[in-house]
Amino acid sequence: MVVGSDISCCPNTPWPTCRGYLYKRTQSGFMNGWRKRWFVLKHDGCIHYYRHKKDEGKCPPLDVIKLEGAEIGIDSSLGKPFVFNCVPQSGNRTFYLCTTSNQEMKRWLEAMDRAAHPVHQKHVWEDVTLHNRSLPPLAIKNPECLGLLHQLDRSTDMWIQHYCILKDGCLYFYASIRSTQASGGLYLQGYRVNEQTLSFKQSVIELKPPSEEFKTFYFCAENKTENQRWITALKMSIKKWLPLHQAIQDFMNRPLEETRM
Repeated sequence: MVVGSDISCCPNTPWPTCRGYLYKRTQSGFMNGWRKRWFVLKHDGCIHYYRHKKDEGKCPPLDVIKLEGAEIGIDSSLGKPFVFNCVPQSGNRTFYLCTTSNQEMKRWLEAMDRAAHPVHQKHVWEDVTLHNRSLPPLAIKNPECLGLLHQLDRSTDMWIQHYCILKDGCLYFYASIRSTQASGGLYLQGYRVNEQTLSFKQSVIELKPPSEEFKTFYFCAENKTENQRWITALKMSIKKWLPLHQAIQDFMNRPLEETRM
């Protein structure tokens, strides 16, 4: 399954994200000292760092550090303030990082520590989606929408056809209606559904993520009527899933007589 939200990792507990410039200690060849680099902590618990902020999303990262299982802590051995180190689980390298303030150091330490020790919760909904994925398309009970959709592959700028089933905020992909199981799918909790014009396609369904950490997806049905049918169904299916804080806020905002037991 392609993760369209954090539900598959830990429902109601988003993965930490952090961005900013850090100074990284360099000890290679003739290059010694501290180099300013742009660091990005992704939702998957990995840190990507780049030479400049503008390189994010345009250039490959200089390196990727997997934080799960890593040891992270303040380091006073170098005689420099606001320094902390990171030793990945592989243990073959220590990264020394430095901020410009204690507040910034605390922000990074907390975010990296959460990524290093993620809370994995088992959710019954995960079992349901995994079970549904193993079924033929017509075996999924009470689908909210079904039919052909074309998905835009941004790497090749080509449209790929899927037979799709929408159920409980999850979009399952099949090679055809005769497939024995899904080839993949998207968790769409938190996504926004819009109608857009893209390239030569007259009407395109845009699925916009709740955070820039996730991908934007584009789909197109066989015609405008089918597009509208899918847009309506997607909005209704996603709307069923409210973030906990939003559900509580909605309940608190209801008139008093409606909240009495």
